[in-house]
Amino acid sequence: MRNIARKSRLLGSTMIILAVAAFLFATGAAPGPTPAPKKKALFVWGGWEGHEPKQCVDIFAPFLEKQGFEVEISNTLDSYLNAPKMKSLDLVVQAFTMAAITPEQEKGLEEAVKAGVGLAGWHGGLADAFRSNVEYEFMVGGQWVAHPGGVIPYVVNITDHSDPITKGLTDFKMNSEQYYMQVDPVNKVLATTTFSGEHASWIKGVVMPVVWKKMYGKGRVFYTSLGHVAKDFDVPQAREIVNRGMLWAARVSGEDAKPPAASK
Repeated sequence: MRNIARKSRLLGSTMIILAVAAFLFATGAAPGPTPAPKKKALFVWGGWEGHEPKQCVDIFAPFLEKQGFEVEISNTLDSYLNAPKMKSLDLVVQAFTMAAITPEQEKGLEEAVKAGVGLAGWHGGLADAFRSNVEYEFMVGGQWVAHPGGVIPYVVNITDHSDPITKGLTDFKMNSEQYYMQVDPVNKVLATTTFSGEHASWIKGVVMPVVWKKMYGKGRVFYTSLGHVAKDFDVPQAREIVNRGMLWAARVSGEDAKPPAASK
């Protein structure tokens, strides 16, 4: 009799569970798919303080958090030494002007980007870092060499109106350092500036890239020469370009960059 009673209780419990499951399924309340893991971004800042690296990071880290990113902020290049962690990231944003990087730190960053981690940055924090490291410059796609006249007024011209980083934006004015750079021809250029020659007559009329994107291995690389100091990002277009560039580098938007078509 006890066995019969026990089996009866088990049967009753099973029927209740099945009934509840059927109700949840019928009403659409059944458990849905597991949410996708958050994208991960690492900000690394430091180097020359004149570029206000921490203040600039404090502008853009909250933006990524609002986009659902898990954000970490570091002020040491040793962050690049943890290979498994680096390769688990979706994006590295670097604001580290000049300074020096060890071979091990450099390898950690470059190998992560080659494997598919995005890289983004602005002004000297990305393209005036580690001046003696040519492989690093190869990865970034350019290197600062001069800013004739220092802080001056200049115009940024949007040259690609279909790319997700610059779509819908119009030409705008800056009052900042106008970067003269050595630039990789493989870059997909999205915006440029033209030098007047007022501060260096021999470069009058030179058209210089201001915003570009490229690939390094499997990784997307975004760069803009805007952003000498944090106040520069009070210009809405300058801030929006960085916002969109980070999202592109992290594969939230757009396609991989293709090299420019060879001229015939």
